[in-house]
Amino acid sequence: MTAPISCADPAADDGEDRLPPARFAYDLPTWREITHLLANLPVALFGFVYVVVVLSTGAALTLTVVGFPLLAAGLMGSRQLGRLERARVGSLLGTRIDEPSPLPLHRTKGPLNRLWLILKDPVGWRTALYGLIRLPWGILTFAVTLTSLFVLWPVLPFLARGMANVDRAMTRALLSPSDELERRIAELESDRGVVVDTAAADLRRIERDLHDGAQARLVNLAMGLGLAKEKLLEDPDSAAAMVEEAHGEVKLALQELRDLARGIHPAVLTDRGLDAALSAVASRCTVPVKVTADLDARPAAAIEGIAYFTVSELLQNISKHSGARSASVDVWRSDGRLLIQVWDDGRGGARLDGGTGMRGLAERLDAVDGLFVVESPPGGPTTVTAELPWRDRTDAAGTAGTGTSVRG
Repeated sequence: MTAPISCADPAADDGEDRLPPARFAYDLPTWREITHLLANLPVALFGFVYVVVVLSTGAALTLTVVGFPLLAAGLMGSRQLGRLERARVGSLLGTRIDEPSPLPLHRTKGPLNRLWLILKDPVGWRTALYGLIRLPWGILTFAVTLTSLFVLWPVLPFLARGMANVDRAMTRALLSPSDELERRIAELESDRGVVVDTAAADLRRIERDLHDGAQARLVNLAMGLGLAKEKLLEDPDSAAAMVEEAHGEVKLALQELRDLARGIHPAVLTDRGLDAALSAVASRCTVPVKVTADLDARPAAAIEGIAYFTVSELLQNISKHSGARSASVDVWRSDGRLLIQVWDDGRGGARLDGGTGMRGLAERLDAVDGLFVVESPPGGPTTVTAELPWRDRTDAAGTAGTGTSVRG
């Protein structure tokens, strides 16, 4: 901010260099800075009282049940105070500070996990520190600015600019977003919870399928063979019939075990790659499906598996719910990403919030830094686009074919 200066002599020749026009020291930006400095005291006082009362009370009660939830609520409120302060600095000092990334609470399952995520939030704690150290600075800036309005009027613009610059630096240092590493750590910890929950659900499904399917059938098989053994000498014909029935049970048990193994990780995916595996799963769909894969190499086994099970579940949804007459699956690689697009001409209306299936797929892809987009207007058609990071395969498996199409 410059002090008032005089213009050059108006009698000077037009061709001579002139000084720039005078600028009034108390212009609009200066008055905004003065307003900001005068408001520092009540704002800082409120922030200090909030931090001391709410956060200190919550910290003191952490030995009880209510302490940690109260502390977490205080940190969430601290985040809101930081948002208001960034808005005040932006409107009065003209300094724009980006908002920190929100906590990924929607992707964190369980109240205890959400509570822990809030308690270790660096944004909330930095804002609390900001509230503590602002009180002495708020008192100083208020006193200097108010005194200068009546005593140091000529130099007040310079004082206001200097103190406002300190405010700008302090706000940037403590209220700016966390660095990218902190944000990614929070996201990865949340994604790890999703992966653990998904793995636990898969293990429960496998246990249930074994208990209700192959295990029950093998128990019946053992009982049947035991009865056949008892009747082998006294009633050979009945024993032969029981053995024949047991033979059929063995075949069914083997088929159930194959289906279960295919649900864990199909052998065709391991041996021949994504193209052949998707063609195989498409052949079991009740709707004719055209599969097109344009891959010059195979991605990492984990990415390949996620892609396979994503398409498999989408094709199951098409068979059960879409009422479609035709469908297609397209897989290709682009700019370090594996892209999958599943289309059908069914009735549409599919939504991410319509059930656990679509939402579970979205969460599984999000856990590996992928994307999942559903476009399904009422009346159709439905297009689901999935995107996964391409990670190179480290083993010596063969490469997938290119441009294969199969109609089931």
